[in-house]
Amino acid sequence: MEAKLSAASRRVAPSPIQQLSHLAQRAGAVNLAEGFPDFPAPAHVKAAAAAAIATDLNQYRHVQGICDALAETMKRRHGLRVDPLTDFAVCCGQSEAFAAAIFAIIDQGDEVLLFDPAFETYQTCIELARGVPVYVPLDPPSWTLNEDKFLKSFTNRTKAVVLNSPHNPTGKVFSKEELLIIAQACQKMDCFAITDEVYEYITYDENKHISLASLPGMQDRTIITSSLSKTYSVTGWRIGWACAPANIASAIRNIHVKLTDSAPAPFQEAALVALTSPPDFYSALKQDYTARRDFILQVLTDFGFCISFKPQGSIFVFVELPRSWQLSDMDFVTNLIKNAGVAAVPGRGFFHSSTDDPSYHHRYVRFAFCKSNDTLNAAAEKMRKLAVSHDARLLRPTDDGEAGQTASATSP
Repeated sequence: MEAKLSAASRRVAPSPIQQLSHLAQRAGAVNLAEGFPDFPAPAHVKAAAAAAIATDLNQYRHVQGICDALAETMKRRHGLRVDPLTDFAVCCGQSEAFAAAIFAIIDQGDEVLLFDPAFETYQTCIELARGVPVYVPLDPPSWTLNEDKFLKSFTNRTKAVVLNSPHNPTGKVFSKEELLIIAQACQKMDCFAITDEVYEYITYDENKHISLASLPGMQDRTIITSSLSKTYSVTGWRIGWACAPANIASAIRNIHVKLTDSAPAPFQEAALVALTSPPDFYSALKQDYTARRDFILQVLTDFGFCISFKPQGSIFVFVELPRSWQLSDMDFVTNLIKNAGVAAVPGRGFFHSSTDDPSYHHRYVRFAFCKSNDTLNAAAEKMRKLAVSHDARLLRPTDDGEAGQTASATSP
C-alpha cells in the first residue's frame, strides 16, 4: 500500500534532529542535539498546570486570558496595539501556529522567501500547502543579510517572507537595519511576513529582539508566531499562538480548530500564569542562559574549534569545523557520538540554497546548550577525555596528526 501514499507525504522525510536524539538516547550519549531543556520547568508554572488538572479543566477549552496577557505584553515590549478578542489564535505550539498561518495565506505556486540556513519545519509546511520555498543565503560567518541577494529573490509570485529572529540554528539576532530592509521590501512587493519569535526573551550582551511587526507599515501584513516552549522550558506542553490582523487571525483560528480543535486545556491555564511572570523571572532567564552559552563556547574552544560567531540569541551555537580537520559535519557528529558519547547536529540539514561556496554547508555543527549544569558538565568531561585520547585523532585529524589541548571550561 505504500504506493498509495500521497505525493506530499512521500516528500516529507524523517527529522534528522529527532533521529540523532533517538540515537543519542540508545547510545547513552549526552544529548546536545535537540533543543529541549532537560532542567525543571519553573515551579509556579508547573503548579498552575497541576492545579488545572486537579480541578478538572481537562476538556476542550479557550483561555481568553492568554490573549489578554499577550496583547498587554506586545503593547509594552513592542508598542503594538492588538485586539485580544480578534487578533490571536492559540494553537498547539508554534509549529501548528506556523503551519496554520501558511495554510491560511499560501496557494499553489506561491513563493515564500526563507533565510538560509533555516529550521526544517518551515519548508515542509510550505510544500504541504503546495507553495514554493525560495532560500536566501545569509553570509557567514556572522550570517549577515545580503540586501542584493534578498531583493533579487523576489518575483511576482512571492507571497511571504519568513523571519526567525533570534535565529535557529545560528544564534543570530537580526539588526534593526536588516529588519528595515525586510520591511521595506515586503511593503514594496505587497507580501506578508511570518515571524517565528520563540526565542524573543533569550538574547545576549547588548542584543535586543525587535519584532518585525513593530516597524512602520508592517503590523497589517505580519503574522507573529511564538510559544511557551523555550522561555518557560515546557517544549512538550504544545502551547503557542499566532497574532495577526483580525481577518488573517480568523482564518488561522479556523484552520487550527479543524486540525486540533484546541490546545491542551490545563496547559492553557498554566500559560496564563507563565505569561504574567514577574520581571525578575526574565532577568534570571537571560543570566542563566548567558552562563550556559559562555560555558559551551569555552568547551568547544578548548576542544579545538575557532568560534567565529558568538550567539547573540537563542539556545544554540553553530560552529564551523576548522579547515585542518579533514572530515565533514556528518563524520564529526557520528564520531563524536561513538567516541565521546556526545550528540550534536550536522549543519547540512539546515542549508538548502546554492551559493558561490557550497562547501561550507558541510562544515558546520549545531550544539544545543539549553541543558542542566550536570548535562553540560558531563558533555565537557567526555570531550576532555576524548581530547587527550588516541581516538581524538580519528575524530578531528589536524595537519600534524596531534590531538588538541585539554579543555578548561569552568562549570556554569
